[in-house]
Amino acid sequence: MAAAKKKTARGRKQDRASVAGGQKHEVGYEAKKTGWSAPAVKKAVKKVGNSRKRVEKRLGR
Repeated sequence: MAAAKKKTARGRKQDRASVAGGQKHEVGYEAKKTGWSAPAVKKAVKKVGNSRKRVEKRLGR
């Protein structure tokens, strides 16, 4: 029997640095955080990409 792989936090920082425009919970979280509507967040993600910093900058946060 092979030993179970150790879980690491390797991808977590990368995951937090982006906004998945197609995932309702991520768009909703960003909308609540910035005070903008979900469609505005989706539009910002389409315009500037999925980088959380760029999306927040685009939304004026």
